[in-house]
Amino acid sequence: MSAHLSTEQINAFHEDGYLIVPGLFDAKEAGILQTAAKADKAFDEHAYNLADGEGGKAQLVLWNKAGENLWGSIARCERVVNAMEAMLGDEVYHYHSKMSIKRPHTGGAWSWHQDYGYWYQNGCLYPDMASAFIAIDPNTRDNGCMQVLNGSHKMGRIEHGRFGDQTGADPERVKPAMKVMDLVYVELEPGDTLFFHSNTLHRSDQNTSEVSRWSLICCYNTRHNNPYKASHHPSYEPLKKLPDSAIREMGSKMFEVETDFWDPAKDETVGAGKD
Repeated sequence: MSAHLSTEQINAFHEDGYLIVPGLFDAKEAGILQTAAKADKAFDEHAYNLADGEGGKAQLVLWNKAGENLWGSIARCERVVNAMEAMLGDEVYHYHSKMSIKRPHTGGAWSWHQDYGYWYQNGCLYPDMASAFIAIDPNTRDNGCMQVLNGSHKMGRIEHGRFGDQTGADPERVKPAMKVMDLVYVELEPGDTLFFHSNTLHRSDQNTSEVSRWSLICCYNTRHNNPYKASHHPSYEPLKKLPDSAIREMGSKMFEVETDFWDPAKDETVGAGKD
């Protein structure tokens, strides 16, 4: 798909705080992502659990470097990076990526939060940051799809506190916001992508279905927002973009034939970290 967003799409991102781009990754690419994610034992080895305070556990695997493997190719591909730069109005760099995993029946909920609610603590002066949420599996209401509050990024940063193992937004602010802002369930097919601003309030329910919900989230900061102090996420360094064809090329390297999995031991494994 083209890496170029229309003026209407960019305006919608600024107005709503999010933008859904169906089919940003086509069926072939989506198949590569899904097969590779489920075959990569590193995700099982490095996933850490986050209790949701409701009896469920969400899982995350997080890494800072956009490397030379498939996941780095996605984070550096032109269609994603160019879209980010168009929406944020500056050069961007890779802040981190993570795989969000919700197992059938046990996958936990995420409470209402803003990403800048905690990225603020990392020395980023401005909320000029955003994420690309890429569906690996179908994302439905039953398996705990993302929910966003339309226009909530205009509220600015909300105070955050601990709820279970998660950092969540102050319910005293969220409750009245829900009365005046539209709640949107972001149901996605594999390859669909949700771009959302770092101050956009978002959450998700537990996975009560028979199927998993895996989603790749690539997060970006702007060059002018380089943190004033060191943290567990990186400071600015130029991001080497890759052509969109890199994803299929990486897929062809991973699979000797259509049905063979690549050996993750021969590729860069991802490390876990806390957000």
